[in-house]
Amino acid sequence: MLKVPPHPDYPPEEGRFLRGNDYSPAAVAIVLNTEAENIPKEIERLVRAGIESGAALSGTVQTENIGFEKLFCDIVANTNIRYLVLGGPESAGHLTGEAMKALFKNGVDQRHRIIGTESPHPSLYNIPLEFIEWFRKQLTLVDCQFQTDDVIRQAVWSCYQEVPVEFLGYSLYDSGAYPDPPLSGRITWRVTQPWVEPLDEKERVANQKVLDLIERLKAKSKERRRDQRET
Repeated sequence: MLKVPPHPDYPPEEGRFLRGNDYSPAAVAIVLNTEAENIPKEIERLVRAGIESGAALSGTVQTENIGFEKLFCDIVANTNIRYLVLGGPESAGHLTGEAMKALFKNGVDQRHRIIGTESPHPSLYNIPLEFIEWFRKQLTLVDCQFQTDDVIRQAVWSCYQEVPVEFLGYSLYDSGAYPDPPLSGRITWRVTQPWVEPLDEKERVANQKVLDLIERLKAKSKERRRDQRET
């Protein structure tokens, strides 16, 4: 089977994940439903199970917007990854697991919102639509939510097999790298309140002009204060 080097920038986004075998067909995303400073031991075990069983990346995902976008950027930069093993509990506030399943099933609309999810803020404004669709084509979701670390290990092991094996209703095997070259990109617009994002590209451009103006005014204010100190 064909394996290829990841993009030189891989993984482009920082996050709460461990990097394993770059040529692995699987990545593991464990839903985090607590503060990042207080990650429970059972979540840590699930993440370790992913990396110890041979995943390319294994870590936590907390939010259905920026958390997803970071994950997308990292995975499309490595086309050897063909499966996303989703594990862990559900997040009552974000419905992170439900949003991920809806993304794979339905995609996003023209406003970059995940279709068919009850998640409160499923807006993916920070990356191009191309990245989102590439992610969905490159990967198969393997739903292991609410399962044990042993199940996570078995899922990753199944993704490595040369011939298809049955696992939780999936037929898994390593089909080799996705045929197109890897993509590289980072989050370009770090949204802290995605629910108040622009409705379309016209509003986005207008908002950016306002932000640029604010930055210029700040710079001029600093210059005036510096001139006043020097006189």
